[in-house]
Amino acid sequence: MLAQAAGFLVDTATGLFALAFLLRFLLQAVRAPARNPLSHFIIAVTDFAVRPARRVIPGLFGLDLATLVLAWVVEVLGLVLLLAVKGFGFGTLTAAVLGGLALLAAVRLAQLFLYTIMAAIVLHAVLSWVNPHSPAAPLLDSLTRPLLRPLRRLVPPIANVDLSPLLALIGCQLLLTVPLAWAEAALTRLL
Repeated sequence: MLAQAAGFLVDTATGLFALAFLLRFLLQAVRAPARNPLSHFIIAVTDFAVRPARRVIPGLFGLDLATLVLAWVVEVLGLVLLLAVKGFGFGTLTAAVLGGLALLAAVRLAQLFLYTIMAAIVLHAVLSWVNPHSPAAPLLDSLTRPLLRPLRRLVPPIANVDLSPLLALIGCQLLLTVPLAWAEAALTRLL
């Protein structure tokens, strides 16, 4: 029971840090407004690691790769700590296991990305009905616009109801259930 509690704490802590790094990457990638309390919080939480990492890992095409790599490293560390809590013998560590951990961390990061986008879509839709002038609205709009804009061109509003968030949620859920779930199950069996 103690191992389960420790595993839960490790998974939660590393998941929250990976989410903070991923959100920082996403907010910079979509050029979200920086004058927002959430943006300030994410920068404050992640700055201790991002600034030194930027000296080593350059950006690419205007993307902050250092932040994305840090999110992946946190996922790898989380998996290693989970294995340690479960009593995995690291004396039998092979290249295949290390590669499997690296790939599993990438899959978990992709899942976290999709869950983040889904949450942003739902929150943006709810805020547009309840409080469209909320301080979080521009931030959520920046996060969801790159995904929803092409869908809005494909499916116009029906009776003034925008169905693009629903289509985006269905697409994200399909990605979560089919290829990502399959990859995670295959990699978990490898370990």
